Amino acid sequence: MMEGTAGVSGRRVADESMLDDPDAVASHDPGGMLRFTASAGAQVRESAALAAEANLALLEDEGRPRAVVIAGIGTAGRTGDVLATVAGPRCPVPVIPHRSAGVPGWVGAADVVIAVSASGRSPEALGAAEAAHRRGARLVAVGAPDSQLQSVAERARAPFIPVPRRAPARASLWALTVPVLLAARTLGLVKVNEADLAETAARLDADADRCRSTAESFVNPAKSLALGLAGSIPIVWGSSPLATVAARRFGDTLSANARYPVVTGALGEAGRGRVGLLDGVFGGLVESTRDIFADSAEAEPDPTRLRLVLLRDGGLNADDDTDEPLAVEERRADAVQTLAERRGVRCDVVTAEGGSALERLASLIAVPDFASIYLALAHGLDPMAVPAVTEMKELSNQ
Repeated sequence: MMEGTAGVSGRRVADESMLDDPDAVASHDPGGMLRFTASAGAQVRESAALAAEANLALLEDEGRPRAVVIAGIGTAGRTGDVLATVAGPRCPVPVIPHRSAGVPGWVGAADVVIAVSASGRSPEALGAAEAAHRRGARLVAVGAPDSQLQSVAERARAPFIPVPRRAPARASLWALTVPVLLAARTLGLVKVNEADLAETAARLDADADRCRSTAESFVNPAKSLALGLAGSIPIVWGSSPLATVAARRFGDTLSANARYPVVTGALGEAGRGRVGLLDGVFGGLVESTRDIFADSAEAEPDPTRLRLVLLRDGGLNADDDTDEPLAVEERRADAVQTLAERRGVRCDVVTAEGGSALERLASLIAVPDFASIYLALAHGLDPMAVPAVTEMKELSNQ
């Protein structure tokens, strides 16, 4: 065995049949990633209650900030993307996700820094919180209770929202996101009311039920999506800024849970060059050489192909002052589906549903979250344990 492969196990080819065996699914998920992912609705409710108990009113004393920086990495960093897209182009101040240690050089007393870390000890969040305190910026901290991050917040006399650490960070997106949104609401930057939170939680509950392990593949959208992606190179594009956040989230979970390489991004950006992937050696070129009449016994091994996942968001209000008219986004999405069809590249579509931006985002994230886990399980991978992550941390901290 090569050095560094200890703990690496699984199957190169996905076992599609095991996904319809609940006992096999449970045995391959000893850490309970499916269970943690199914708790997304409960995370929304619990985090909203915890944020209500925090003294966020302190943020209002100095009025609207010049800018808001959301400091964190990984899933914690995604909370900044969620805030920016839910706040939308009408947000009165810049919302800036920051994924490295410290804070941008211009941050000062006129700004707010929201430091986010599921463990409460990530260097990026801790460094940002310390820097915000030194520079006199208003600080909000979100993370595990009784952590280093809470200690920094207490020294700075800043609001701290405790998020109980019950799951890995990547399965705690909603527990981390809701406090960030509610802090921003206190600052007057985003409109998220209690009904929006309740409907988002209900949507996540409903999708968790649809994607439960006992639901067979032909009625389980997450299992169907996972089986469609098996053995492919996934390309995940979002039709709008909100859908693009969901696309990048799917890229995160496909990489971490299923260990798949994935291309993600905005459909508008893809149209400036990356859509050319559909013509390439994993796209149209390989599809054009496929012989549907070939004898399966004599055929060459099935080549790796692209699989397109398109996350579509029709938007809520065509009159909003959005970056692009919704009609443009919709035509672009229709066009890429047609391009894929012409080249024989298979395409899965997930369409947003819901009455608020937050609920629509949840509807684009929930099923793909489960799909990334089912894809891991089909390959015999434990989605909880990622040996390369553990080994990288050990090597980096020597």
